[in-house]
Amino acid sequence: MLSEEEFSFADHSHRRFNPLTGSWVLCSPHRAKRPWLGQVEEASSEQRPTYDPTCFLCPGNKRATGAQNDCYTSTYVFPNDYAAVHAEQPDCSTESLALVAGENASSDLFRVESTRGQCSVVCFSPRHDATLPELSLGEISQIIRTWQSVYGNLSADPSIAYIQLFENKGAAMGCSNPHPHGQVWALSAVPSEPAKEIESLKAYHQAHASTNPNACLLCAYVRAEEENAAAGEQSSRIVLQNESFMALVPFWATWPFETMIVAKRHVTSIASLSEPRIADLAEITQGLTCRYDNLFQCSFPYSMGLHQAPTAAHPDAAYCHFHMHFYPPLLRSATVRKFLVGFEMMAEPQRDLTAEQAASRLRAQSSIHYKKPSLANGT
Repeated sequence: MLSEEEFSFADHSHRRFNPLTGSWVLCSPHRAKRPWLGQVEEASSEQRPTYDPTCFLCPGNKRATGAQNDCYTSTYVFPNDYAAVHAEQPDCSTESLALVAGENASSDLFRVESTRGQCSVVCFSPRHDATLPELSLGEISQIIRTWQSVYGNLSADPSIAYIQLFENKGAAMGCSNPHPHGQVWALSAVPSEPAKEIESLKAYHQAHASTNPNACLLCAYVRAEEENAAAGEQSSRIVLQNESFMALVPFWATWPFETMIVAKRHVTSIASLSEPRIADLAEITQGLTCRYDNLFQCSFPYSMGLHQAPTAAHPDAAYCHFHMHFYPPLLRSATVRKFLVGFEMMAEPQRDLTAEQAASRLRAQSSIHYKKPSLANGT
């Protein structure tokens, strides 16, 4: 039923379209006013030493499998001892499929393919007590150079079709070890989420190429957000930016404080970043993650991943635009998180505050990291 009052994005339900994935998200900002009676997490007050002799990732320590870490002093990369995929394994035969799907299984309904690849761990720092926002700009720049090296080496392997660099920060995101680290999964096929993005980027280019040979969905989106911010601060979704990158809450964000770091110029992969661009990416990554921690005065959990050209040789690499996704679960405080359940699982994603409200709250935070309790050095 239509109402005579004027529509408000801050008060009324609406759906927002995600052009990167071709999906919709339901926004219900009025729900943020409801009393919270759901699960409340215990606020983490963990204090960690700079070195933990029982940690599988600290320098010089033995890992669970018995392999020993180097006594590293910067970033450190090693093969994942419990890799999700392996470089060598047999193909899935028709006979193997029949054992689980039945002798007369239709290929339209039961499709499977063998997946190969390799997985690595990237330790961000030798310090056990650090997190990404607590590292220096130089240390974060070194992480980015390490990502460049890993991406470049794997991209040259003809058996690899896709390289996913990511970090799960915090126990709330399933991180099994608090030592600052990320992962690399290199696969023989492009996974579903980046594949949807690539198709959308390609389709956008093809739809606009006749009038703009360099048409790119994310280039256009960055320009639109810059113009919108210039027109009025109240509706801005930009959290911070510098010469090379923009950090913003996407118009179509699903998670309460979801953000995206986007290259302001068309760059297909991290491999193309020059030293000044690396410094800019380090600066904006540090600034964004500091704001996360400052928002609720806690070590803010999230899943972060780089989306870019799957490999340099991928046929659609030129359409890809380098960006990073941050998906944090916290909703109202350090102890109240958003769960994707019910309607979100059965229908479509739903959020309880608008992208503009989330961006405003993140912008208001300091880029200087709050002082958290810590143990004495080396104890």
